[in-house]
Amino acid sequence: MEDNYTLAKWLAGELSEAELQAFERTSEFPIYQKIANYSSQLEAPAFDESKLYDKIVSTKKESVKVIAFHQTMWFKIAAIFVLFAGLSVFYKSSIAISEYAENGEQTNFLLPDNSQVVLNAGSEIDYNKWNWNKNRHLELAGEAYFRVAKGKKFEVQTDLGTVTVLGTQFNVKARGNRFDVTCYEGRVKVNYQQQQVIITRGNRVSFENGVLLKIPNTNATKPEWTAGELTFVDANLASILDEMQRQYDCTIQHQNIVSTQLFTGTLPADDLEKGLQILSSMYHVKYTRSSNNEITLELLNVEE
Repeated sequence: MEDNYTLAKWLAGELSEAELQAFERTSEFPIYQKIANYSSQLEAPAFDESKLYDKIVSTKKESVKVIAFHQTMWFKIAAIFVLFAGLSVFYKSSIAISEYAENGEQTNFLLPDNSQVVLNAGSEIDYNKWNWNKNRHLELAGEAYFRVAKGKKFEVQTDLGTVTVLGTQFNVKARGNRFDVTCYEGRVKVNYQQQQVIITRGNRVSFENGVLLKIPNTNATKPEWTAGELTFVDANLASILDEMQRQYDCTIQHQNIVSTQLFTGTLPADDLEKGLQILSSMYHVKYTRSSNNEITLELLNVEE
């Protein structure tokens, strides 16, 4: 410690004459003397304060935008969410929608433009919600009653023909080879194969096996089947039995019952027993019912 103190005083030039003489006689002095000589030859660069200030001011500052990691992650999550939400909306809008009425039931529903539809038993409708108001087109298999909201062309396509309206009430039935259309309000254009017919309120048009049938007009304001009645106009036995199976949700079996007699009349849609009684009297058949709602028809003997 004492040697360090003496060295410090020597470097600072504060040693007395006696202390200086004593320090010069030490064995370390020659080394200290060489270090002091070399140090005295070193010069620090001149410090120009003004020049340094001008350099700092003239240096162009570059702004660095820092985005926190958690913000970047949230942006990515939000973008993915928006993408999937858009795809979901498009998928739901573009996918075909089906409405179906089981045998023995009726189905009521609204289309995207609030047009009302009642599907009769054993019938199906397919339509697409995408761009519906500009393309009001649907496919029908079976029978349905429509109350169409005003708007662009409304088209019902079936395997037998196409019905086109702008806003009206009408019924379409396409079963087997028979195509029936009834107008209850407005005007309806019916295209069947190469034929086109325009009908108005109270008019009915029917085609069967490519032939236009002569069907009387109606005073009804809506289809009778929506009020619980099954109405037939010049219907053959086979079509009546098919409709009864749909409406009553039953199975009707028969053998060798062939009839050319056409039936025009009404059957109750909610009373199978009464319907069978009317049918048996019209076509001279008898029926038997099993416990699982199966019906068997047989021709009556002449003696009976």
